[in-house]
Amino acid sequence: MNLKQSLHKTTGVIIVLSFLAFSACKKSKENTTASIEKKKEQPMFFKISLAQWSLHKRIGSGKMSPFDFAKEANALGFEAIEYVSGLYNKEIKELGIDAVVDTLKAESEKYGVKNLLIMVDGEGNLASSDENELNAAVENHKKWVDAAQALGCHSIRVNAHGKGTYDEVLKQAVIGLTKLSEYAKTKGINVLVENHGGFTSNGKWLATVMEKVNMPNCGTLPDFGNFCIKRKSDGCEDEYDKYKGVKELMPYAIAVSAKSYDFDEQGNDTRIDYTKMLQIVKDAGYTGFIGVEYEGSKLDEKVGILATKKLLLRVGKKLSN
Repeated sequence: MNLKQSLHKTTGVIIVLSFLAFSACKKSKENTTASIEKKKEQPMFFKISLAQWSLHKRIGSGKMSPFDFAKEANALGFEAIEYVSGLYNKEIKELGIDAVVDTLKAESEKYGVKNLLIMVDGEGNLASSDENELNAAVENHKKWVDAAQALGCHSIRVNAHGKGTYDEVLKQAVIGLTKLSEYAKTKGINVLVENHGGFTSNGKWLATVMEKVNMPNCGTLPDFGNFCIKRKSDGCEDEYDKYKGVKELMPYAIAVSAKSYDFDEQGNDTRIDYTKMLQIVKDAGYTGFIGVEYEGSKLDEKVGILATKKLLLRVGKKLSN
């Protein structure tokens, strides 16, 4: 083989090796890019629902029918909804609860949204020290258990209020919640207690109630903002640490409520550190729905709802990656 042939052969080998190296590098780069894209597309650890209380002003003023909740939620991009019983008082009085439930079910199916739970208020104190009053409250709540079952919800949210000392109300709450949960168990429904004022806004107190009830279908609905134990005319007199409270309630959580009030220029809530709060929720291993519950007064309700949703998405995606 002469020098010219040798050089030609060597050049060919170099070209082939260069091509192979280029291909390997390109493939490695493509794999790395695909890996990064896959990481970016990782789903959040939770899903987002809409609590009807976010629209209570619009409904209360007559600007919106409570029967249009599923329609509005769908238009705002939500896949699941949480009802508020008190927003249907007039309709139930006129039509009856069965007709109301039938209409709500039909609307939710029409607009393709999932019914999650019913927040029940005004049906009596489940931690009353008066036995007759407590039993009446349990009976009053049973129709909402039935309504939740008919709608395909997994839970009702109740209040565990009563008069007395820390220990006295705790004892009665255990009795009342156990009675209601026993009935709800036969219907496949959970009974959830939210931090909603009084002793229920004391995370340790409510966690102790859950521990003592000790039933799989009796749990909590931690709300990011409702930790005022005692109010006064110009604000809150006794407020429990919200982050500590949510952390204490998360082991029993079957639903979670993302309260929001107002937003700064960066889109963060001005009262609640959503990164800190959602990290607590994630650390507890929660993977269910978190309900948007806008309660501010500066923004239009729909604007506030979307701002809260955007905040949940931004922080949720950051914590999920």
